[in-house]
Amino acid sequence: MSAVSGGHVQKKPNPVPKDFDGLATVVPEDWIPSADRRITYKGKHGDVQAPLISIGAWSWGDTSTFHWKDEEYDAVNEGWKHCLSHGVNFIDTAQVYGSGKSEEICGKLVSKLKREDFVMQTKFFVVPQTSDLLHPISSPVKKLEWSLKNMGLDYVDIYLVHGPIHLQTYSMIAKGMAECVDRGLTRCVGVANYSLEEMIKMQQELAKYDVPLATNQCEFNVLRRQPEISGLLQGCKERGIVFQSYSSLAQGRLTGKYSVENPPPKEYRFSSYDMKDIEPVIDVLRRIAEKHNKSISSVALNYNLCKGITPVVGVRKLEQAQQNCQSLGWRLTNEEIRQIDGVSFEGHTTAFWQHG
Repeated sequence: MSAVSGGHVQKKPNPVPKDFDGLATVVPEDWIPSADRRITYKGKHGDVQAPLISIGAWSWGDTSTFHWKDEEYDAVNEGWKHCLSHGVNFIDTAQVYGSGKSEEICGKLVSKLKREDFVMQTKFFVVPQTSDLLHPISSPVKKLEWSLKNMGLDYVDIYLVHGPIHLQTYSMIAKGMAECVDRGLTRCVGVANYSLEEMIKMQQELAKYDVPLATNQCEFNVLRRQPEISGLLQGCKERGIVFQSYSSLAQGRLTGKYSVENPPPKEYRFSSYDMKDIEPVIDVLRRIAEKHNKSISSVALNYNLCKGITPVVGVRKLEQAQQNCQSLGWRLTNEEIRQIDGVSFEGHTTAFWQHG
């Protein structure tokens, strides 16, 4: 199944309020995002240290949205090796991606590595199933055991609740996620697509088991700054919760690959605006990229990094890996961030999936 089925209708872009201070969440100008820096994900029995960027494995094995073909594996492996050589050893996958095929590919990629040499993150499949009714508390455990079998691993480093639409109550989900930690199946737990209020509620429920909430992953990019404007991003920082961004390049819209004449596939429904509305954004990113001799993609990712966000970004071939890794080792000036802020969009939430 597609991980984005339903709930995403093309809308007109909404500009960011003119009085919003886009520099309020920006890290100090002397902080440079580099390959050797690590972010701390809090855990009950020990923290996880991960790089500033995570490789998104959504497309791996997904035939409905990304039209995956098995012969693409070699190109993915080449991109993975490039990322490893640049200190990016962090993969983000999910049980729903390719209905488990993505996890199998992840397992194959890391099969010859020492366990301490990579960071693996997957997500609990929250779309209601019979198992969630029969085993409301142990469902996260049972599904994680299935994930570990797919990947050939004894544990994952981070396990997220994929969305806020689970049948179970927050207390049930928290108890199940805490059991995953206490059984050694995961070191840290987090959520995805949660609003600030939902995130705080889950953090409070996990605290009953002395389990920290390590991260919240939501869509964030130049075309969707909603988590920043709503206060979610600042709320994460105040609580020591790592904010991760998925669709960090707006499914390719922020790479320069697409145009009015060559729009993205209709299946790419996150930040799905008409390309004519996006081109002024691309023009600003392109000018800044040329100034720094970087790719447009790396500028868009560096923007997220400068906001104190860990971008999750897809890799299907070496060129994408190279462009993504270009976002490290330098940073945008505050003036350049203001220029990008000036053409950015607030973005939207959805009642079904994107609460955060």
